[in-house]
Amino acid sequence: MSGAMTNKGDKPVARFGDGVKRALDSDIFHSFLKSPVTIVASIVTLVMILASVFAPLVAPHDPFDVATLNLLDSELPPFWEADGDARYLLGTDNLGRDVFSTILYGSRVSLLVGFTSVVLSMVLGIALGLVAGYKGGLIDAFIMRVAEIQLSFPTILVALLINGIMRGLLPPAQHAELTILVLVLSIGLSNWVQFARTVRASTLVERNKEYVLAARLIGVKPFFVMLRHVLPNVMGPILVIATLGLAGAVLTEATLSFLGVGVPPTEPSLGTLINVGSDYLFSGAWWITIFPGAALAILVLAVNLVGDWLRDALNPKLR
Repeated sequence: MSGAMTNKGDKPVARFGDGVKRALDSDIFHSFLKSPVTIVASIVTLVMILASVFAPLVAPHDPFDVATLNLLDSELPPFWEADGDARYLLGTDNLGRDVFSTILYGSRVSLLVGFTSVVLSMVLGIALGLVAGYKGGLIDAFIMRVAEIQLSFPTILVALLINGIMRGLLPPAQHAELTILVLVLSIGLSNWVQFARTVRASTLVERNKEYVLAARLIGVKPFFVMLRHVLPNVMGPILVIATLGLAGAVLTEATLSFLGVGVPPTEPSLGTLINVGSDYLFSGAWWITIFPGAALAILVLAVNLVGDWLRDALNPKLR
């Protein structure tokens, strides 16, 4: 009796161990180990994400705590400069905030907007792509025409348009409170097309295969056919687009904030930090904009490198 219970209790552990073993023996993991650039990019991405998530623990100063700010410490250079202060590793900005700390907190906001907007784009794009590819006909034509019209405009222009519409519909008193929500909707609704077109193309191939025809033959409803049978087989391209889309979403958020229609200056994001620092770039306080700009460039480059590797690793023709 006890042996039977032990065996039952060991099943989840055994399944987890088997899953880990299969993952370590997979072609994708070996491809990852053979790419030093991807390993470095993954480490950089992971470190930057963890540093931003745990910014309150990692950052030496809290840029939101007004009581700790001192205008006499504003525009201090990095600690290795002649007038630098060891308390501020990368110097201070025009308000006396520690640049290193604002980069950590700013990355937190940028990544939050990026992740959330990618999830929104992915959910909307997958749903519309599945319906368009599986149903076909007028529904497919309508969704694809809307997607083509949106593709004729630059993504940043669409995001600016949606951002302006959302701000026009909201009361002015709520603009500051709902800034993050408006940014997520603006970026998310401007990037769903790539997911929809990719999922539609894969669905057109999968819907005529035997396992889908068998499910339809035994009376499985279209919703469950799309969800259980078609969707798992189109997840590979979706993961690639989502990874590359994260870098694009972070960059779009930084662009909107730099233009003054994103996160307000009182809440540091990488875009607002670059915007604030651009006014002091030629006055000698180069560190205010250079370091946030470098952090943004490194983050976007690292995520793009991981996405490029993932695209090649999931392509069976390149294995």
